[in-house]
Amino acid sequence: MLTVSDLSLRFSDRELFKDVNIKFTPGNCYGLIGANGAGKSTFLKILSGDLTPTTGHVGLDPHERLSVLRQNHYDYEEMSPIDVVMMGNARLFEVRDAKDALYAKEDFDEADGVLAAELETEFAELGGWEAETDAAQLLENLGIESARHYDLMNTLTEGEHVKVLLAKALFGKPDVLLLDEPTNGLDIQAISWLENFLINFDNTVIVVSHDRHFLNNVCTYMADLDFGKIKLYPGNYDFWKESSELAARLLGDQNRKAEEKIAELKEFIARFSANASKSKQATSRKKMLDKIEVEEIVPSSRKYPFVKFDQEREVGNDVLSVENLSVSSDGETILKNVSFILAPGDKAAFIGQNDIQTTALLRAVAGDTDGLDVTGTVKWGVTTSRSYLPKDNTKDFDSDADILTWLRGFVEHKEEDDNTFLRGFLGRMLFKGDDSLKKVRVLSGGEKVRVMLSKMMLQRRNVLILDDPTNHLDLESISSLNEGLTSFKGSMLFASHDHEFIQTIANHIIVLSPDGVIDRVNETYDDFLENKDVQKKVAALWAK
Repeated sequence: MLTVSDLSLRFSDRELFKDVNIKFTPGNCYGLIGANGAGKSTFLKILSGDLTPTTGHVGLDPHERLSVLRQNHYDYEEMSPIDVVMMGNARLFEVRDAKDALYAKEDFDEADGVLAAELETEFAELGGWEAETDAAQLLENLGIESARHYDLMNTLTEGEHVKVLLAKALFGKPDVLLLDEPTNGLDIQAISWLENFLINFDNTVIVVSHDRHFLNNVCTYMADLDFGKIKLYPGNYDFWKESSELAARLLGDQNRKAEEKIAELKEFIARFSANASKSKQATSRKKMLDKIEVEEIVPSSRKYPFVKFDQEREVGNDVLSVENLSVSSDGETILKNVSFILAPGDKAAFIGQNDIQTTALLRAVAGDTDGLDVTGTVKWGVTTSRSYLPKDNTKDFDSDADILTWLRGFVEHKEEDDNTFLRGFLGRMLFKGDDSLKKVRVLSGGEKVRVMLSKMMLQRRNVLILDDPTNHLDLESISSLNEGLTSFKGSMLFASHDHEFIQTIANHIIVLSPDGVIDRVNETYDDFLENKDVQKKVAALWAK
């Protein structure tokens, strides 16, 4: 069990946590949530011992092992993936190396023999004889084939680096597992495997993620970081979100009697409890929800941006035709012979083996082809107008302008070329007061995405092209964007790693590979994933 007692953290200009007391118990997965800047990653660093709190302490039994997923992708470039994974159990790795070094000595003596015997005993107790097999199995489960296990890390792609580091964190069944954005960079098969792994994991998991579907599937509790405190809520992310929003509505209704508010909250708890997840954790989760008291449900301080996309004019019968599109960069083929048609009202999600493929496709159709060699045909309908949100927005913000001035450059209607209108518009996107005078060059990743979305809303195009639009956004902004794109009447092309985002928006799934596509029209993402015949075709296409 991991305990946090009287924990506070103060920086020179602000207090991030104050008097946090919480227990994380075995058998549960805790989703740590909070607005951007609330301190989620900082809290994980305190739990892992990488950061010392101002007051209080973190307690873990000395015989228990804590494992952390870190984003140090390039720390092990001269090591093999199998060794990196086994380093997840530091003592086991240390004993193995010490044992091997003894046996390699030319002047091996009696004292060495005694020490070797002790190390052999400890090695066996730590599961050393099965360790290499277990590490290999983790890598294969995450999609790294056995032929790559003994290569050097510097030969792997960025996505494969992520998988090796995740396998390292999972290795050896740690007593406490800390995961900061574990689904980032993972393909759909790896995410699905990770979900099942965590659902069946018997020890303690604390996870930070912006993937709502992932949080809903794996979490038994939400640890809400708000007002400098952390409060536990039984259930998954959807339960926390809906209950918090309901509490806020009831709190704002001063005319409603207290008894009516309590009755409505109880009815909500009962309904949500009855619809608990179908996972292995469903029974225990339902019991926890049944016990929750209405007083435990409090409104959140979170703010949601207002996201709504209108179109100046409806698109005609023809939207987009792509034929035999091939894309390469620096002589390396990324996509070849890609063909598909986008019809009015289509919201197409592009699924690739990696982000390089989806980004290359979206850049090609958006006309953002600097550094790319593109052949084939991209034909847009004459009535289409497009707005594009790239994954890399560096060029867009290479400016010393403030947000207000920058956004004014995209105003197309005279009545909107007004400071009062633009300040109000930015205020709804959470840039309050003088925030609109921030220089665009120094904005955070999330702020830049919200500014780009503001630009796209002003443009009123009938086709939206979005490359990983939830990247850098907090859960509140993701929810607002999700709702805005779901209600958008035009057509869309987008790539995302967010399961719920794709499932609730897309009606057209297009699978990319270096050699053609699999095109699934009028099919939801869940239908696509559950179609075993299609998944076999995807696996075969990606194996080429």
